[in-house]
Amino acid sequence: MTHIDVQQIEKANAVERTPVVFVHGLWLLPSSWDRWAAHFEQAGYAPVSLSWPDDPETVAEANAHPEVMAGKTVGQVADHLAQLIGTLTRKPAIVGHSFGGLLTQILAGRGLSAVSVAIDPAPFRGVLPLPVSALRSSAPVLSNPANRNRAVPLTYDQFRYGFANAVSEEEARELYETFAVPAPGAPLFQAATANLNPWTEAKVDTENPERGPLLIISGEKDHTVPWSIANASYKKQQHNKGVTEITEIKGRGHALTIDHGWQEVADTALSFVRRYA
Repeated sequence: MTHIDVQQIEKANAVERTPVVFVHGLWLLPSSWDRWAAHFEQAGYAPVSLSWPDDPETVAEANAHPEVMAGKTVGQVADHLAQLIGTLTRKPAIVGHSFGGLLTQILAGRGLSAVSVAIDPAPFRGVLPLPVSALRSSAPVLSNPANRNRAVPLTYDQFRYGFANAVSEEEARELYETFAVPAPGAPLFQAATANLNPWTEAKVDTENPERGPLLIISGEKDHTVPWSIANASYKKQQHNKGVTEITEIKGRGHALTIDHGWQEVADTALSFVRRYA
């Protein structure tokens, strides 16, 4: 838990507002949610952008010391987030992107959220599609087994393909320089082998009646988590008796939460959250 986590949680607990917890994915930091947090705060919520274990506070610090981010597993991060959420005095909405979208579903499956939004969520056990673009996007990590225990940065070209394929070259470079950080390799290996490992941490309790309403958002042009993966997650989540919805946002890639069109995605999430929290 960072001092920023503590400050945000204390601030959220001090006001009569529903907290909205934001969960980042691989290659990003909590600060990637700053504009979302301000937007949700203006809408009357108490934003809390939570860290993964040992997250550096800045992109510069993360790129200078990638080793601190190595070795984090899905289960470790989920338990860390659950502990932080447990210190909130009100049940939060949870919004997550990519592996943060997977973690959002894990946390919702534990009954920890009032309402959840998973944006281009990484797959969990039972989600079967493996599109070529998703394999290519994960290849920088999965191509070397030693990366399981490392923090792996993306080159600009890898970021351009996996995140920023739906924006201009100029914007792609700006996003890379502003947001990209090394990421632990372990979660990608866990997701890749989830359907082969009955004990995997990359699994979601889709049937818990305490899950709450869930929206999955898919970017039409996402290479990393294409529609086939998002829709397969949606179909698994339909086993739940609660509200389960999916929507596709046209013309958007995996960088949809941080690129110039972020507010369209934020408003889609906000509209859903408002219906239930």
